[in-house]
Amino acid sequence: MWDTWIHLIQQPNFQWVMMACLLLGISSGVMGSFAYLRRYSLIGDVMAHATLPGIVIAFMLTGSKSLGWLLLGAAVAAWLSSTCITIITKYSRIKQDAALGIVLTSFYGLGIVLLTRVAHSGSGNQSGLDAFLFGKAASLVKEDVMWMGSIALFVITLTFLFFKELKVISFDREFATGLGYPVVLIEQMMMWLIVLTVVIGLQAVGVVLMSALLIIPAVAARYWTERLDVMVILAGLFGGLSGLLGTFLSALTPRMPTGPVIVLMAVGIFVISLLFAPQRGLLMEKLRKLRIKQAYVEERMERKEARMIES
Repeated sequence: MWDTWIHLIQQPNFQWVMMACLLLGISSGVMGSFAYLRRYSLIGDVMAHATLPGIVIAFMLTGSKSLGWLLLGAAVAAWLSSTCITIITKYSRIKQDAALGIVLTSFYGLGIVLLTRVAHSGSGNQSGLDAFLFGKAASLVKEDVMWMGSIALFVITLTFLFFKELKVISFDREFATGLGYPVVLIEQMMMWLIVLTVVIGLQAVGVVLMSALLIIPAVAARYWTERLDVMVILAGLFGGLSGLLGTFLSALTPRMPTGPVIVLMAVGIFVISLLFAPQRGLLMEKLRKLRIKQAYVEERMERKEARMIES
């Protein structure tokens, strides 16, 4: 068993994939914390699905499978989707949940149509764009990982540099305005950081599952703490751990897709948090109630015994 693990770790391709999934998990957990607090969970899902037409259009325009061009197209499409949601909710009577559904299905449907068109063209079989639907981490090469790693480190660095501003915006927008913060600019920066986080995970996890990796580590971390700074760190750790475990398990199992396994590892961490977190865990809460009930019963018994002795 140990020989298999050591042999696996020594493979250069596995090292690059592991590094990419680790950085992806950390950046997803960090930005997912703010997306969760700002209730951008569904917006992250919309942006993840909306990246598909941007990827296909970038390929059709450039004829290149360069990850840089594809990610640029994905980022533009994700930004357009968030802009469309803002315009629809601001200038119409349509509520946000309906706007999210409209934009998600429209962009994703367009992406599927364009992907089908490319698949039936002369270069369709060679494009490999369908890998962005569910992710294909095994196809990552050194150049791809360098792109992903650079963007992930940029997202993480910028988040911690502006942590105070993002924290105030997340909890009290009016208070931030009163302090003189450029609220609109900070919100746009937050949205772009979420966009970048979604974009870099497309090749590893895919457009379908990327929103899960963005939110699940943050939700799991919320069960362990009441402080935002601790939550962000824990979410990054949970996301990174999901990336590592998912990469290892998928590599040890033949034909096991890495992206879905990473998401399942994140779900496993969430279930553990849901059950065993000291303050919010369901089982721990049940145990606390049982202890309180037992203490109450014992106290009543002691009082009853004391009255019997007195009489």
